[in-house]
Amino acid sequence: MTQKNAIQFQKYQGTGNDFIIIDGRGQLPELTEEQIRHLCDRRFGIGADGLMIFLDRDGYDFEMKYYNADGREGSMCGNGGRCIVRYAYHSGLHKEVYSFLAVDGPHEAEIDINGWIRLKMGDVSKVQMHGSDFVLNTGSPHFVRYVNYIHEHKVTEEGRQIRNNPTYVQDGINVNFVEVINDHTIYVRTYERGVENETLSCGTGVTASALVSAHNDTGFNQVNVQTLGGKLSVEFDRVHETEYRNIWLCGPAEFVYKGEVLEIG
Repeated sequence: MTQKNAIQFQKYQGTGNDFIIIDGRGQLPELTEEQIRHLCDRRFGIGADGLMIFLDRDGYDFEMKYYNADGREGSMCGNGGRCIVRYAYHSGLHKEVYSFLAVDGPHEAEIDINGWIRLKMGDVSKVQMHGSDFVLNTGSPHFVRYVNYIHEHKVTEEGRQIRNNPTYVQDGINVNFVEVINDHTIYVRTYERGVENETLSCGTGVTASALVSAHNDTGFNQVNVQTLGGKLSVEFDRVHETEYRNIWLCGPAEFVYKGEVLEIG
């Protein structure tokens, strides 16, 4: 029996990147940064890399409002976008093509016959080089560095150092470490701002890493990506050296459990 003022939630994960999802279409109390941070805490709350509110939006199937684990409203989350599409399907919204609004603009999504979610990301038209490193925005800002022996790499230590250096400390940046497995496959580990730690997977980070790992100079590319949390793929058209269109992030998104919170913090 649901108690008055209880907050019902569901939890989803996409390659280990996990999210609390709350239906905001009814009456919902406004959550403070502190309350969101508490809900995402893995010891004192539900535990998650982020929290999403599912909202009605005219002209779209729904709106996705995303908060980082630190309680602040975040930029686009690729794995979160795929998870909220799965949530929409489980909530009874069955479409061939989903259209929803996120903080970086409109997105489309499809559910493949194999159950994977295909999420269309925004076009990318600018890639900056810093020595042998790359900086680009795939809905969230990302720093990409190629490494060897990725399983031995000190991702949290080095990622935190880059994220907090004078160039990026004010706005923050996500830091991706990439090892090339073969011409079509890369391994990606990501330090995420807002979580301030390594996560098992980062959708916009996987996308950024795949774009700069294109195997075809122009035309269609498909890059398979391994993360600590599982496998994804990124499909895109490379128009020229630093311009990418028709970008699709593809991978699993699964329901974990549901519950209700009677008191926050």
